[in-house]
Amino acid sequence: MLPALGVAAVVGVIVAAAVVMLRGRRRVITPTERATYQVLHSAALASGPLRQGLRDDTAAAALKHLRTLVGTAGLALADRTGIVAHDGGGADHRDAVLGAARRALATERPVLLHADELSCVRLDCPVRGVVAAPVGARSRTGGPAAALIAVTDARPSPGLLRVVLETANWMALQLELAELQEERARSARAEVRALRAQISPHFVYNALTAIASFVRTDPERARELILEFAEFTRYSFRAHGDFTTLAEELRSIDRYLTIERARFGEKLQVRLRVAPEVLPVEVPFLCLQPLVENAVRHGLHPKPGMGTIRISAADAGADCEIIVEDDGVGMDPAILLHPAPVGDGEPGRHVGLGNVDDRLRAVFGDSYGLVVETAPDAGTRVSLRIPKFHRSSRA
Repeated sequence: MLPALGVAAVVGVIVAAAVVMLRGRRRVITPTERATYQVLHSAALASGPLRQGLRDDTAAAALKHLRTLVGTAGLALADRTGIVAHDGGGADHRDAVLGAARRALATERPVLLHADELSCVRLDCPVRGVVAAPVGARSRTGGPAAALIAVTDARPSPGLLRVVLETANWMALQLELAELQEERARSARAEVRALRAQISPHFVYNALTAIASFVRTDPERARELILEFAEFTRYSFRAHGDFTTLAEELRSIDRYLTIERARFGEKLQVRLRVAPEVLPVEVPFLCLQPLVENAVRHGLHPKPGMGTIRISAADAGADCEIIVEDDGVGMDPAILLHPAPVGDGEPGRHVGLGNVDDRLRAVFGDSYGLVVETAPDAGTRVSLRIPKFHRSSRA
């Protein structure tokens, strides 16, 4: 048996060796890596508010992080009407800050003011300079929308001028992305209105004709169809909400198919397979109705004999996968690329598919468009994926 001192020595050697091994395996971050992380982190925190557009609250939230990025005592943002937001020191030099901003906006060039140009009466004033840069290039209104102004407690240098200018250009990019996002949202809302207008000529006449055919022969059936038609139109022409749940969208489609089955009888068969867990998923309003209507009108209506529509929705990890397929006449894939108008003044065939594809890409990104598989006499299969959690659906 080893003496107690010998055991302690052995344990000490083992511990020392373990510490050396751990230190050898530990990756120590370098100053360059730390600085890179801090820059990227600050930029990421500032981009969120800016992507919401330029307002007092978003500007204030962004400046808090941008001041860390620029590394100055104070940072301000001004438009042509005045100071939008200010973070840090230099607030008592409002006139100088605003003057530099207006010069930068008027000339569309950066402006640098030294201490002797600030007209400060304080002998112990810590401010040594102001640097202003226009945020972005000339806009539709005739010039940059805003100016970024840095207040420094050190002599302003060309390096600081470059930092402020690059930060202003980065801000302009974020604001352009916010404007693009809003433009895409407006476009999506306009397309919803177009779909609503499309539903009327495409569906209302045939629905009322089908209901009228039952008025004398089966009044109870006619009454049920009128109620289904009323609920369908109420949902389709509702005045609020760009999103709905998958359950609500499928319920409206069921009403649509109930009326269509009254027209086609046994010729139209419907198969539905939906996983219960995806029913609460929020989907763009009227994103499935055009797919089902396309299958009925262009797939099954021209087909002799019975036809079937299959609608399925399943959990696909972070997404919900939805498929609408029919065993109808199919089509030449080239028609999808170049939809031609028909002779009776009706909008071009399959325009609704392009509308839905554009809306999905506008809301969720280009990787979320429609996937269409079809060929003449081979039916049509349209699949799409909807993110189960997406911030646009909560807006």
